[in-house]
Amino acid sequence: MAVFAFSVAPLGTGESVTDSVAEAVRIVRESGLPNRTSAMFTELEGEWDEVMAVVKRATEAAGAGGHRVSLVLKADIRPGYTGQLDAKVARVEERLAADELDGGHS
Repeated sequence: MAVFAFSVAPLGTGESVTDSVAEAVRIVRESGLPNRTSAMFTELEGEWDEVMAVVKRATEAAGAGGHRVSLVLKADIRPGYTGQLDAKVARVEERLAADELDGGHS
């Protein structure tokens, strides 16, 4: 299992990439894999092969009508762990809350 973060955008399609990015995000959401989209990246969690298939489809969709596609991909590969898309964030939030309770001195 792993958590992947990726950003995909077409090149050569004009100033706005909103429609292309929205299509890529739609593909991710329809995949059924745990996912989250922020201003800069879409994160998803799953097995290598299933995630790569979704990233490939999303990249192809985002690049439709363009001359090139830019893809940035990062992965945190941690076999045996699931639910890390949310758990990683929860651990940081817990640490911040604990720091607030003790005056910021962990």
